[in-house]
Parts: sequence; C-alpha cells; structure tokens
Amino acid sequence: MAEDKDLNQEELKNEAVENEETKALDEEHPELEGDIEGQSEEKEEQPEEELSETEKLSRELAEQKDKFIRLYSEFENFRRRTAKEKIDLISTASEGLMKELIPVLDDFDRAMKSFEDATEVEPVKEGISLIQDKFQKTLAAKGLKPIEDAKGKEFDTEFHEAVTQFPAPSEDMKGKVIDQVEQGYMLGEKVIRYSKVVVGA
Repeated sequence: MAEDKDLNQEELKNEAVENEETKALDEEHPELEGDIEGQSEEKEEQPEEELSETEKLSRELAEQKDKFIRLYSEFENFRRRTAKEKIDLISTASEGLMKELIPVLDDFDRAMKSFEDATEVEPVKEGISLIQDKFQKTLAAKGLKPIEDAKGKEFDTEFHEAVTQFPAPSEDMKGKVIDQVEQGYMLGEKVIRYSKVVVGA
C-alpha cells in the first residue's frame, strides 16, 4: 500500500510538471496557439470557399448568357436590316433603266403625233427606224445584246429553243436551224431569252 501511495504521488508530480511545461511553452510561443486556431478556422471556412466558387461560376455563366443574348439581338437586327435593304434594292433596281427608256418613249409619242398628218410612208418608216436604233443602243448600253441569228446553224440548246420541226430541205440541213421565229437576247453573258427556232428533221 505504501508503494502504491508513493507511485500516485509520483504521477501527480509528473502531471504537474507537464502542465507547467505546457504553460511555459504557450507563454514563450503564443503564435503556436494561433496556428492551431487558424487551422480550425480554415476547416470551418472550407464550405464558404466552395460556395464562393459556385457563385463565381454562376456569375460567369450569367455573363456568357448575357453576351449571347446581346450577340443574337445584334444578328437579328442585322438580318432584318439586310432583308429590308435587299427588298428596297430589288424594287428600285430598274430605276436606272427606266430613266434611260423615258426619252425613247418620248420619241414614240412625237412619232405618233406626226403620223396623224403624214401623207407619205417613207418619212414614217425613217422615223420608226431612228427610234428603233436609239432604243437598241440604250438597251445595249445596259448590257443587253441579241443572240446571233441562228438560221443555217447547228441547233444549240445553250442558245436556242426549238418550237417545232420541219422536214429539212436538204440532207446537210438536218439537225440545223431552218428558220428563226423569235430573236433571243443575252444580258451580259447570261441568256435571258432563248432564240425560238424551227429545226430541220
């Protein structure tokens, strides 16, 4: 029993010494205590960091969505504006041609008035010929040109439209154009009306 009592007293002494050493260590190094508390706070703040990261991603998503909406709106405005300009261009595309044709129309008006008092055919024919020449030059200035007369040439689907077939007057005229019924025209390099022809069979 005496030995047990001595052991208990020895343990109490050791515990007191350890407490004193710990206390002295805390007094000498107070920053250690702060570090321990800081580590605890960091652990507690982790959910807040995760939340702020989520908020950051949400903000970025909202910004990108806003940019997309703005870009889409600008594109729609551009599309509507372009469509309107295209419609306006189509509706006024022939304005230049019409201005060029008005003087020819004036010539026809003057010719019709002169026909009322005309007694001879030749002056009338000359007047009509002059107006026709002026009209053709006006159209040529706008890029219109007649397709070459197809009579006697090989039938070409690029420029000709066969309206009918007739027996060829000779063997060498088979598959060739016997007659041209209607003049064809090109605008620039594009055929806008095919020459209507009769083909030899």
